Amino acid sequence: MPEAVQSVDPVVTRAKFDREVGRFRDQEVSYRRRGILLQEVAFPTVTIAFCGFKMKPAPLLGAVRIDFTDYDLMPPSVRFVDPLTHDVLLSKDLTLALPRLPKVEGTPKEMLVAMMAQGIPVAQLGNLVQSSGPDEMPFLCLPGVREYHEHPAHTGDSWLLHRASGEGCLAFIVENIWKYGPRSMERYLVQVATEAEGLRMQALVEAQRIQVAASLTAMSE
Repeated sequence: MPEAVQSVDPVVTRAKFDREVGRFRDQEVSYRRRGILLQEVAFPTVTIAFCGFKMKPAPLLGAVRIDFTDYDLMPPSVRFVDPLTHDVLLSKDLTLALPRLPKVEGTPKEMLVAMMAQGIPVAQLGNLVQSSGPDEMPFLCLPGVREYHEHPAHTGDSWLLHRASGEGCLAFIVENIWKYGPRSMERYLVQVATEAEGLRMQALVEAQRIQVAASLTAMSE
């Protein structure tokens, strides 16, 4: 997808950009305590990194570059980048997953959480990060994000329907990434190779079940 081109008066976009960054800086101490780090501000982009704040030591999980070109005539663009080099990542290089609980008609969310935490296959987890292939750039599948509204599957969901809702602001994007990712990550998964393949697989399945259960708990709140 080509880079966005500024068509709105840059003074207007700059004022709105500075407002978004200013609001973030006002809460920067609180964000940092939750593992949300402001790495770089270079109009019209902001780079935010995410840490596993519940884990000791806290790992650097990933980062996004949010581009406010033409904001807010257009929603911001979100690209996943390397948290150290800020190079744009392909799907195969991502280290940050954002699992999302799907809707199942007639089943309360609390019941879905309980059943899936027990390993009962009632629904398949979705993911806020979508891509057409491992060698393609992933995008954040969320209303208020440019790549979402420009995707052919969402042609009926115009940005103009969301523009006044607060979706697309810096805080909205950051909070959703944090909610479905770092918020639910509580422990490291260490793989130990043994001669007993069955025991190794059982351990991996159990570890994954624990991580999914934590994610589901976060989603239900």
